Amino acid sequence: MVWLKLVACILIIFFSGQKVAKYGDIIASRTGIGQVWMGVIAIAVITSLPELFTGISAVTIVKEPDLTVGDLLGANAFNMLNLALLDIFYRHGSILVAVSAAHRLTGLFSVILVVIVGAGILISIHVSPAGLGWVGWYTPLIILVYLLAVRQIFYYEKAHPGPPDMTPDDSPHSLRRIFVYFGIAAVCIIGAGIWLATIGDEIAAATGWGQSFVGTLFLAFTTTLPEITVSFTAMRIGASDMAVANMIGSNLFNMAILPVVDIIYSENPILSAVSEGNLVTAAAVILMTSLFVIGLRFPPARWFRFSWLNVIMIVLFILSAYFSFIAA
Repeated sequence: MVWLKLVACILIIFFSGQKVAKYGDIIASRTGIGQVWMGVIAIAVITSLPELFTGISAVTIVKEPDLTVGDLLGANAFNMLNLALLDIFYRHGSILVAVSAAHRLTGLFSVILVVIVGAGILISIHVSPAGLGWVGWYTPLIILVYLLAVRQIFYYEKAHPGPPDMTPDDSPHSLRRIFVYFGIAAVCIIGAGIWLATIGDEIAAATGWGQSFVGTLFLAFTTTLPEITVSFTAMRIGASDMAVANMIGSNLFNMAILPVVDIIYSENPILSAVSEGNLVTAAAVILMTSLFVIGLRFPPARWFRFSWLNVIMIVLFILSAYFSFIAA
């Protein structure tokens, strides 16, 4: 029965994700806010809400902060893997050539946030939790960096507008109705994403994966399914900037989820209650994101749709999964 629920949930996400990408692109075009801003802020937040609710339930219901941090960092690793796959499946050369340089800024802030989290884990375990009450010192810092990132990305895109959106807007509906349709699709994908996270818990429990590396990896995959669906749909309809912005923007927002769960987890600073094994995933995410930023500046040549960049990113993901398993 749980597998039937999984299939039904995936189908809802698939169809809702297509609508979110389609209507999000129309809104970005008609309002002039740009695909990068739309992808980094609106759509990234929508597709990352399953991680938020999974994180909250992990620290309030099952009292497993390690599962929360593992899910957030694992989701970031999956998103970087999916960026590599986007590049492979993009039909017009490297997708890094076709998208805005604004993604370099998003990627840079994403790296900074993961570095803060990694430093928080190291300091909390080996030096002192150094909390502000029950909240870690990193919580206000992450919030400030995230807000600064949102501000800087907005102003950068305004100062460096990309080429005109060539995606055909053949919708006969008014902008107001488009917003309504976008909202309905967003609610569907949020609801299905949250449901998917609970289904992932059921599957992990039923198969005995609940307290293992595989459980965390499976949970990270299920909570990133909305990002995968929306980004690949956006790429298919020609909204390449939105496809990339959704992935890298989700990584940015995922790290902003940590302060929320840290505040809710009232026992002690959350990173003092997690395992050092999370540093493996954090290091992989930092390396993969840094490679992505370098690739945007110096787009690599491709052979049979593959480049050294996406091959290394895929290898890094596999190695991080393996070493996380060894450390578990």
